[in-house]
Amino acid sequence: MSRSLLAPSLLTLGLLAALPTFAQSHAGHDMTAHAPPADATPAADVDHSKMDHSKMDHGAMDHSTMDHGAMDHSTMGHGTPAPTQPREPIPAPTDADRAAAFPPIAHGAMEHPPEIHSLLLIDRLEHWDGKNGNGQAWEASGWIGGNINRLWLRTDGERSEGRTESSGVEALYGRAISPWWDVLVGVRQDFRPADSRTWAAIGIQGLAPYKFESSATLYAGSGGQLMAKAEIEYDVLLTNRLILQPLLEATVASKDEPEHGIGRGLNKVEAGLRLRYEFNRRFAPYIGISHERAFGDTADYAGDHARDTRWVAGIRMWF
Repeated sequence: MSRSLLAPSLLTLGLLAALPTFAQSHAGHDMTAHAPPADATPAADVDHSKMDHSKMDHGAMDHSTMDHGAMDHSTMGHGTPAPTQPREPIPAPTDADRAAAFPPIAHGAMEHPPEIHSLLLIDRLEHWDGKNGNGQAWEASGWIGGNINRLWLRTDGERSEGRTESSGVEALYGRAISPWWDVLVGVRQDFRPADSRTWAAIGIQGLAPYKFESSATLYAGSGGQLMAKAEIEYDVLLTNRLILQPLLEATVASKDEPEHGIGRGLNKVEAGLRLRYEFNRRFAPYIGISHERAFGDTADYAGDHARDTRWVAGIRMWF
């Protein structure tokens, strides 16, 4: 027999000999369990919305072969939905609840006694030297009271060649009419070497726009004399401690009084420039220059003293 016919015969005999062994190894398995039932729905037609996934054994599922892109997750029930209403609704607050939460406050329990504050500012305490001589000058103000009502005290004066040329003291009631302005009403007492004079005073003072410190006061004296005095000054901060202060002051009278050296109209104008150094906010020495000029009849009464330029040096402090 040829070798080509012998090879197929030997292969057929090998398969027949292995068949009983294969059948014996699978004799304990029910192969019908793996076959789908006759009335089973094809996989493509399975309605997952009707399946109870909570009873499925997800550990035995092979998720690597599942097509998650084709699954409709909107119809899957992944658990019990959260309740929209509390199990025990919160009752609406009653008047008794509000009364217990906010008990009535006894009258006067939250009232505080008015606080009393005070301030003394010596704005200028200086020595001056001009072409008509030398001397000293001062200007100071202070107050005591609360935020609205205060008692103001103001004083100013000048000495020349050891002689007091002018001095005055004012006592005024001040009331705040805005966060930046006070109205003042009171009296002024002038002291002179020859005589003294009492004035009724009314005025206003405060901080004008752009931080200009301003004051204007009208005085009514005996004999029907009226005088008005206005002052404005401004602080220019060159550094945190070095401050330049320009000042302008003017005085006007309603009638002539030769015995007091007062002429009608514009009496006197003073312009000054002072540079101070604040070692602290309460104490500051300064140097500067001041120019005074009298006008009209007041200049005639003053004679050679109608105009003067002075060098000044002094201190500014407050308590």
